[in-house]
Amino acid sequence: MTDQELKDLVASLAIESKKTDEQLRKTDEQLKKTDEQLKKTDEQLSKLSREFEEERNRSRKEFEEERRRSRQEFEEELKRSGLEFDKRMEKLENKLNKIGSMLGSISNNQGNITEEYFVNSLKDCLRVGSIDFDYLIENFVAKNGHNTLAEYDILLVNGESVAIVEVKYKAHIKDLEKLPRKIEELKNLPQYRDYRVYAGIATFFATNELIKRAEEQGYFILQRKGDIVITHAQNLKVA
Repeated sequence: MTDQELKDLVASLAIESKKTDEQLRKTDEQLKKTDEQLKKTDEQLSKLSREFEEERNRSRKEFEEERRRSRQEFEEELKRSGLEFDKRMEKLENKLNKIGSMLGSISNNQGNITEEYFVNSLKDCLRVGSIDFDYLIENFVAKNGHNTLAEYDILLVNGESVAIVEVKYKAHIKDLEKLPRKIEELKNLPQYRDYRVYAGIATFFATNELIKRAEEQGYFILQRKGDIVITHAQNLKVA
């Protein structure tokens, strides 16, 4: 490399260095401006945060005050209306008690009429399906000492079989579900331990579904139809 070429290279590097220094200076100025802008932004955010917090505290205070006032007004109104409300509730309770008594009386009357009807009908014909019985027991109570185990509306008895007849004005599926326990309690009694036990329901009203369920489970249904009793016992089984 000649002296001239070396001088040219040094001059070129000096120029490039100067340009670099200028660029760095401009960059530093830009960074300084950016820092100032960020500082201003931080100050604005801090100010907004303080204003927001102050506004939130003020709103919360107003809300709590309004809630306290509303609750106080409500309690005062409730207190004023308390006596009137109690009087209305007392009247309503009296009416409900009267209605309950009326319904209870109607239900009891229906039950008594239904039981009397089937007792008289079965006394005239002591038969369920193809099984004849010798006598009828009303309102039998199974006991263990002084403890009542189960109560039975009607029992039909002969020398080797006993039929449980539960009487319902209007029978439901749930009445079938109570029969297994009554059957079990009767079987535990010494006098019926060796007997064949049958069970069923006597009712004024029986749905087709009830009759179907009873027959599937081996129970019988005695149903009033006008002045006669129809026996549904096609699948009667020993319980």
